[in-house]
Amino acid sequence: MLGWSLSQILEAAGYNVIKVNLINDRGIHICKSMLGYMKWGNGETPENTGIKGDKFVGKYYVLFETQYKKEVQELIALGIPETEALLKAPLIIEAQEILRKWETGDEKIVSLWKKMNLWVLNGFNETYNRLKIYFDKIYYESDIYQLGKNIIKWGLANNTVFAEEDGSIWADFTNEGLDKKLLLRSDGTSVYITQDIGVAVQRYDEYKPYKMIYVVGNEQIYHFDVLKRIIKKLGFEWYDKIYHLSYGMVELPEGKMKTREGKVVDADDLMDQMFETAKNITTELGKIDDLNDEDARNLYEMIGLGALKYFILKVDPKKNMLFNPDESIDFNGNTGPFIQYTYARINSLLKKAVEAGNNFYTYDINFNILSVEKNLIKLLKEYKIIIKQAAEELNPAIVANYVYELSKLFNQFYQEIPILKEKDNNIKSFRLALACLTSYVIKDSLLLLGIDAPAQM
Repeated sequence: MLGWSLSQILEAAGYNVIKVNLINDRGIHICKSMLGYMKWGNGETPENTGIKGDKFVGKYYVLFETQYKKEVQELIALGIPETEALLKAPLIIEAQEILRKWETGDEKIVSLWKKMNLWVLNGFNETYNRLKIYFDKIYYESDIYQLGKNIIKWGLANNTVFAEEDGSIWADFTNEGLDKKLLLRSDGTSVYITQDIGVAVQRYDEYKPYKMIYVVGNEQIYHFDVLKRIIKKLGFEWYDKIYHLSYGMVELPEGKMKTREGKVVDADDLMDQMFETAKNITTELGKIDDLNDEDARNLYEMIGLGALKYFILKVDPKKNMLFNPDESIDFNGNTGPFIQYTYARINSLLKKAVEAGNNFYTYDINFNILSVEKNLIKLLKEYKIIIKQAAEELNPAIVANYVYELSKLFNQFYQEIPILKEKDNNIKSFRLALACLTSYVIKDSLLLLGIDAPAQM
């Protein structure tokens, strides 16, 4: 949501934006899921279980971690130190062997890997489509990691990185106040940062960008600091074009989410919950009385996803936040539905004006403009400045809070001043034009946040 909104804001500010995604489709975490499926899958598939592909594979990742944790505890009970037990547990040794087989092209392992990855990618695409998010280019770690390995070996030959006695390759940052960083394991297999090096080099070579923005959680601040230093150490002069936009963690009223323990809220489940919450509230408020079933469902989806996206994007991305689904759908607070409702209210007003034959395209300013009207004009005039500021600071919250203030001010204008009931047609035309411009800016602001503006609520 953050990456999509930023791409829209940067494009609105005049930048040429390429939206890219990296799929980590190989590595030890993938092998853990594969081993879990090999041991406990019993021929299950997403099709015969009715479970969405990414959830299905994730189930086996959690199962692996649960069993692995038991094995580690058993070894610790035998007097083996935890650090050693983590490396000697039978399951992790098997997973590492699967990784080695994958990297050597073992036919059986590669076949299973392709099948399970397809399940996951199909699941991802379902979610992206529902969120109306797409990418211009998708990189797959399986295509890139070898490039990363080759760059590291090149660095070794040029003495910018070094090898330990066991054959593992490292970068040394101790003179910069940091640790040594593993780049290739002793068995020749790569680690996360290996493919990140490859992706960074390929991205730069393909696009020669002014800036490469990585939208990744704040738990990876150290990782990206080291990545930038490694790129510099390897002699790439564009290292300073790497920028990590680290966002805070999203917590729920129940607490922090943990993937390995299966304590997560799946995006699809959360969207379903938002849909149901939107349905219940809009039904109670009587906002769908004249809609057919299909239009009503579309409205629930717009309101539910609008509430979710706005609640997350209105907070400075660097801050941690607590997401409460019920609070996010409030037609009177600083929420997406409040702004959507304001847009729908203006749309209804303009529709009535057109039906009554009112003109709001021509008028003369030969009257005193009231204070609330002046404030609305001033705020509308700031919109382009707001977009520029949000782009410079890489912060959609600036747009989110602007459109909330605009919606609040319009509602004040709507409540305090007659519009359709104004007897002076010239003044009426001016106020309708002001409402029309406000509706345009609200809709455009919501689009920058990835939120739909319903014509009717």
